[in-house]
Amino acid sequence: MAELATIARPYAEALYKASGTELAATAAWLDELASIAANARLQQFADGPKVTVQQTFEVVTGVVKSALPEKARNFLRIVIENGRLSALPEIANQFRTLKNAKSGSADAVVYSAFALDDAALADLSVTLEKRFGRKLNVALEIEPALIGGVRVVVGDEVLDTSVKARLEQMKVALIA
Repeated sequence: MAELATIARPYAEALYKASGTELAATAAWLDELASIAANARLQQFADGPKVTVQQTFEVVTGVVKSALPEKARNFLRIVIENGRLSALPEIANQFRTLKNAKSGSADAVVYSAFALDDAALADLSVTLEKRFGRKLNVALEIEPALIGGVRVVVGDEVLDTSVKARLEQMKVALIA
C-alpha cells in the first residue's frame, strides 16, 4: 500500500500544520471520520458514477456522532472532492504518527485472550513504557486464540508472551 501512503502523506502533513495546538481535538474527529470512511459500503457508494460530492459529504456527516468543527467539515469536503475518501484511514494513521512524534509517544496495541480491568491495563502500560522506553497510547483488543498472556505491538516491534506463542516455540523445539 505504498501508493496509498504516498497519497495520504500531504493531507496528513497539511492537517498537522494547520492544527497547531489543537492536535488532540483534531486527532479525535479525524479518527472518527477515518472509521466511517473505512466502511466498504460507503466506499462503494462514494465511487458510484451518479453520486455527487455533496451527497457523499452529507452521508458521511450524517453518520458522525458528534458535531464536526468547521475545520473538519472543510477538510472532509476537500478529501471527497479530490476523490481521496478511501485514503482517509491512512491519513489518520499518518497524522497520529506525526502527533506521536511531537509528543515522544507511540501507539501500542495489547492483544489479550481475556478482558483486562482498568487497573491491570494501567499496570501493564507502566511496565510496557519502561520496556519500550517511551510513552505509550495503549489500546486493548481481545483475541481468544492466544489462550493466555498478551501480545503487544508497538510500531514494528512485537512482544509476544502469549501461551500460543510459547506452545509454538515448544513445537519447533520438539520437531528440531
